[in-house]
Amino acid sequence: MKPPRVYAIATLDSKGRELAFLGAAAREAGSEAVLVDVSLKGVPQIVPDVGREQVAENHPGGRSGVFAEQGREAAIHAMSEALKRFLLAELAAGRLQGAVGLGGSEGTSLIAPALRSLPLGIPKMMVSTLASGDTRPYVGTSDLTMVFPVSDIAGLNFLSRQVLRNAAYAVSGMARVGAAAKGSVPAVGLTMFGVTTPCVDMVRMGLEAKGWEGVVFHAVGTGGEAMEELAAQGSFRALMDLTTTEVADALLGGIFPAAPGRFDAVALHDVPAVVSVGALDMVNFGPRQSVHARFRHRLLYSHTPVVTLMRTTAEENTAFGRHIAQRLNMGKGPCVVLLPELGVSALDAPGQPFHDPVADEALFRALETGVKPTRLRRVQRVPFHINDIAFARVALNALEEILRDGGEGK
Repeated sequence: MKPPRVYAIATLDSKGRELAFLGAAAREAGSEAVLVDVSLKGVPQIVPDVGREQVAENHPGGRSGVFAEQGREAAIHAMSEALKRFLLAELAAGRLQGAVGLGGSEGTSLIAPALRSLPLGIPKMMVSTLASGDTRPYVGTSDLTMVFPVSDIAGLNFLSRQVLRNAAYAVSGMARVGAAAKGSVPAVGLTMFGVTTPCVDMVRMGLEAKGWEGVVFHAVGTGGEAMEELAAQGSFRALMDLTTTEVADALLGGIFPAAPGRFDAVALHDVPAVVSVGALDMVNFGPRQSVHARFRHRLLYSHTPVVTLMRTTAEENTAFGRHIAQRLNMGKGPCVVLLPELGVSALDAPGQPFHDPVADEALFRALETGVKPTRLRRVQRVPFHINDIAFARVALNALEEILRDGGEGK
């Protein structure tokens, strides 16, 4: 069996010896290692297999687009774009089976976006001193693995050797397995939160009983964003977007906000969708002491020591409904909006702290009056709680109906 080809990337004017060590470890692990230099100015510490000039040629403006006189930030962005195009070309040619980068703040900012552009399933890893902090700017919605090196990537020592060797063996192992083939059964994207888990679990099992595959996304901002991106790429036959709580965080400053492209799958790509209002009774904040002063008088619930939930009001729910309706009205594909009349989350039920039929009714009315009905688009009230098995059955039936009457999407 031919060894997998792994591309190891760094700015070799500062991290040449470290990348050489990682490359040697990758070869020891059974991979063919290709060392790639993306430095912008300094003299490389080692001779790479792919020099920075060769990478830069992939920029739309050629080498001058990368090495022209410009600010540091612009140069980093330009080299990152060139690296992205280089890696995608190598992948298309069948030469790339995995990639790993090394970097501090600048190197991570340069290399991570390029790695992120590789398709889901292609092994991609970033050994970065930023990996112990907020990694969302670097990982985004990709399956990029970030590894914290503990010590800085500045010379070889007993710590860095172990971490770099582990990274080399990890990416080599992943590359040897290879990217999984695209699923052979119809796939449906679903959104879930802890307080809508019973509903989504029942729907997922119902899909599996039909021979379909449910792919569940945690509705924490990046979850909805990832589902939207994959839907736009044609990965899903349909969506069951039952937990739209990210809208509440986006409009009220919560910690799990919807991305700007939320509902693009319906609005721009006409992906068939069953949409509901799961967990729109709440906004997510950090620890209780972090909740903004203007909200501290509100009904708060400590979900975990680091997540505090705030019950939304009728006025806020009206705004959520109008926002969702506006986005859904942009689409021309099949879409049904389901409104669970007995509650929208586990906390919104009789005897539970967020039970508020008046606030829920405001949300329902905003959607009923805001969503413009068409032959393929409608709003339906359902006389059950969102976590009732009867609601799950209605949702599954609605999916079958829109696929039958409106086609199976693009």
